[in-house]
Amino acid sequence: MKSRKSLIVIDMQKGSFTSKTPRFDTSGVVQRINELAELFRKMEYPVFFIQHDGTGSGNFEKNSEDWEILDELLVESTDVRIDKYVNDVFYRSELHSELLRLNVTELFITGCATDFCVESTIQSALTKEYQITVVADGHTTGERPNLKAEQVIDHYNWVWKNMVPINGRIKVEKTEHIKTIFRHTE
Repeated sequence: MKSRKSLIVIDMQKGSFTSKTPRFDTSGVVQRINELAELFRKMEYPVFFIQHDGTGSGNFEKNSEDWEILDELLVESTDVRIDKYVNDVFYRSELHSELLRLNVTELFITGCATDFCVESTIQSALTKEYQITVVADGHTTGERPNLKAEQVIDHYNWVWKNMVPINGRIKVEKTEHIKTIFRHTE
């Protein structure tokens, strides 16, 4: 079986996108994730929707409204849903075993929040030797005490671009560039 790519969509849940927790460019990020998900499905690559499960914490309780994926995101029955319990999606979840089962070696990472769950998952994926493409305009976060959300996103895109991982395993690319690359491989 040849190695495969996968789109990972982290924590794009209703509880992360409230009037109390506004996120940068939400509609743009959602649109770009939908475009990539459609492309991945067309190429027969798996799409993973990761949902924080805060069962017992009072936040993001499984099957609550906060836990649900944003209505604007198009989720298909063929997509894989994975519950996560801490910032790092790999920690005690089924993600790694599902990726191995599907022979996925390259992850395209999107989602919320840039500086928490997205960052933590990228670091963890590097230690598992996945090839990673961070979708530069496919992740979002909120305002922070000393930084605007857009500054946080730009900063992390810069950090990821300038990391020194083993064998050049991390790239940071915008959605349009990724779509262009995929069109040339069809």
